[in-house]
Amino acid sequence: MSVVRTPGLARRLLASALPEDARDYVTNELDEVFHQRHAAGGALHARAWYWREALSFSMRFAIERIHEHASPDGGLALNGTSLPGMPPPPRRGFMQRTLESWTRDFTYAIRRLLRAPGFAFVTVLTLALAIGANTAIFSVVDAVLIHPLSFPNADRLVVIRGIAPGTDLPGEFPLSPEFYVSYRDQADKLENIGMFQLMQTTVRTPDQVDRLFAAQMTSSLFATLGVQPAIGRLPTKEDDAAGAQVALISDSVWRNWFKSSPDVIGKTIEVSNTMRTVIGVMRPDFRFPDANFSVWLRAGIADETKIVPGRLQFQFLARMKPGVRPDEVAAQLAPIAKRLPERWAGNGPRYLQLIEHHRPVVRPLRDQVVGEVARPLWILLGTVGIVLLIACANVANLFIVRAQSQRRAMAVRQALGAGRAALVRSMMSEAIVLAALGGIGGLLIAWAGVPMLIRAAPEGIPNLDGVHLSGTALLFTAGISLLAACAFGLLPAVRLSSPAMVDDLRQGSRSVTSEGRFSRNTLVVVQTASALVLLVAAGLLGRSFLAMSRVDPGFETQNIFTFQMAAQRPQQLVDGPTWSAFHEEAMRRLGAIPGVQSVGFVNELPFDEGAAVGRFITERPGESVMNAHRMSYTYTGGQYFQTMAIPLVKGRLFEASDRALGSANVLVSRAAAQALWPEEDAVGKRLKNADPQVPTWHTVVGVVGDVRLQNFRQQTPDPLIYFPPVGPEPRSWAVGTPAYVVRSTRMDTITAEVRAVLREYVPEAPMYRVFTMTQLADRAMAQLHFTMLLLAIAAGLAVVLGAVGIYGVLSYVVSRRTREIAVRMALGAKASAVRRMVVIQGARVTLIGVALGIVVALAATRVLDTLLFGVKAFDAPTFVAMAALMVLIALLASYLPARRASSVDPLQSLTIE
Repeated sequence: MSVVRTPGLARRLLASALPEDARDYVTNELDEVFHQRHAAGGALHARAWYWREALSFSMRFAIERIHEHASPDGGLALNGTSLPGMPPPPRRGFMQRTLESWTRDFTYAIRRLLRAPGFAFVTVLTLALAIGANTAIFSVVDAVLIHPLSFPNADRLVVIRGIAPGTDLPGEFPLSPEFYVSYRDQADKLENIGMFQLMQTTVRTPDQVDRLFAAQMTSSLFATLGVQPAIGRLPTKEDDAAGAQVALISDSVWRNWFKSSPDVIGKTIEVSNTMRTVIGVMRPDFRFPDANFSVWLRAGIADETKIVPGRLQFQFLARMKPGVRPDEVAAQLAPIAKRLPERWAGNGPRYLQLIEHHRPVVRPLRDQVVGEVARPLWILLGTVGIVLLIACANVANLFIVRAQSQRRAMAVRQALGAGRAALVRSMMSEAIVLAALGGIGGLLIAWAGVPMLIRAAPEGIPNLDGVHLSGTALLFTAGISLLAACAFGLLPAVRLSSPAMVDDLRQGSRSVTSEGRFSRNTLVVVQTASALVLLVAAGLLGRSFLAMSRVDPGFETQNIFTFQMAAQRPQQLVDGPTWSAFHEEAMRRLGAIPGVQSVGFVNELPFDEGAAVGRFITERPGESVMNAHRMSYTYTGGQYFQTMAIPLVKGRLFEASDRALGSANVLVSRAAAQALWPEEDAVGKRLKNADPQVPTWHTVVGVVGDVRLQNFRQQTPDPLIYFPPVGPEPRSWAVGTPAYVVRSTRMDTITAEVRAVLREYVPEAPMYRVFTMTQLADRAMAQLHFTMLLLAIAAGLAVVLGAVGIYGVLSYVVSRRTREIAVRMALGAKASAVRRMVVIQGARVTLIGVALGIVVALAATRVLDTLLFGVKAFDAPTFVAMAALMVLIALLASYLPARRASSVDPLQSLTIE
């Protein structure tokens, strides 16, 4: 067999350029690589590679030799003698030399990565997935939590509410107008203050009608916010004094209802049967209280001397003076509130009790807007941060493996005089290039992922329509990309640039060093522990979701269609009986639709609007207005209980006679009966509103099952009182826009038929808030489901990266120990023993990671407390199951390289060695 020789001319050129002490070492190393390339790719490929490397080495060291022999005065010298007639080169500054060095290293890094496309692809894809997830979640966090408000100096805006420990008022509550007047006149720590009240109302123009969210606001509120309209003007104090019926509309109403007409100023709209003059159009970015509101109505106090104190139904917003803290404002407001009875006599002893126990609550508007969504979003950002950590550990392992294969090249550069800083810079340039490509890929993933994230997000997240890839998100991406480059590039760069590398290679070392093994195993432990933390968190949220889905809300959610409509018949619908007759006819028409089984209505629908809260007393001895029962109440009609499948516990349901004028019967839930008449039969008992001005006593005719009004998280159902649609007197109450509930097995096709029936019956009435009860139930669980879904995706990605990390490390170990394994098998070792050896090595590292992950998870999962339901943060079954799953996945990842190791042909492997 002929001997393959290296290109002679190229070898002589290389030998002439290299220093004498490194000549033999470098040429021998290149010769060995040449023969490997010749065996793998043929003679032409090997010769081309050898010529390229020889020319590269020769040119590089020729330039370095010229620089080393530069004369002190800047002229060039050769062998200590200056070259005559040759002008000295221009002096280069430190920044220029640094820039040139980095440019050269980046060029070499790109060339090296082009020669290893598989490594580059896997690394960039891993980084892009992790960076893209971080960028997408950060974009949401930035818009929702960091910059949720578009008002100037928003950090000085505060919400003012009240608490009254020791009274029957639960938690925080809104305030009444006398608080506003006193705070406005006496609180010098406030720059401005406004008062507002929220409502949903029917808005009409000659061409449009719809049910919109509106806010009634004092004119001072706009100055407090620091906003101006896009068109027109704001309400003024003169409008307040004159009681002017004016309104401002949103940009969307202006565009959709008025076709962006500049003549909209001065036009009138009908709001809650009152004509209002449009005086302004707000800017597109004006979202107060949130993006759902479209109309803002002036609602000032015309005569402050006629204020009725104690009407706790108004929200306050104030702007603090610069440098003032919320606690300082609260301290100033407390004595002001105590003096209120001096000016306003109040409505009896209960008002005096309220003032005695009242404590102001001053909270930043940012906290009020963000509300309960802050913790889930921070948890998600921390979750994707852990994914990035796992990705960096994975890439660092790949880098260490790749660097091990480049030990000879690094040692050659050291032998030729390259300093450690230059070697570190060379490897870090490769890491930065990969991180930059990963960052670009991450931006593309985030660009595609943010819209999907917004669509999947539950309702109630503020400023969600303002989420986009902003400049801040781009800076964040650049920052975490650079951080990732340092995280996965510095460790192998520092290790592989050690001066001991040359000595190791001169000794012919081919073994896996204990230091390298420790670094790789440590990274795998970090990956495994981090992945387990995410698995446990996802498991806990999954168990919470299952527990919540098993909760009985007290009514059925399947096959129930619900909607509301706003009728406009001011001459006909004037009191309780006329409204009741209107709803009876509507239900009769709806019941005639094929497939409809029953129809009813309720004033406030569970899982949607909750219920009103009132104070009630019974005929039990000792009950009075001072110790009245605070309880929810609503109004029902038709076959509401049959439609919702709320069971009758005792007595009877409402009948036709109860819907007649003069009836004073009520139904109570089981919880209300127990609260009002403990251990007694509630049927036949009487109750009344605690307000002395409402003298009517109502008789309980039936007890029905309990329902959860707000969501599935309620530990106990709400005590609830049901009133019929008609009261004892014609104007006792009127149910105007209730939620209709329709039971039908044709939920997918019934909507159009319902609209047609209503259009024929009340063509002027808009149909709105159209849902199925299944949708409302899903919405009640949406936040937990959304958090669980994203955390499960992150956990799945983390587990995959962790498994890939274990697989990669063991594959590298197997490749480095091929000779050892071949010797073992040649000496009689069985394939099963070899597989067991490799799997045990992977299992050992995995178990350490699992143990560490359990410890970290015990501390980390405590932040999930507010999200969990029916399960504790430390849930032993979840911890055990997730740990077992992690071990199983790791063993599967270990088995693949173990199987490859056991298939080694001893004779072939030893021949190659």
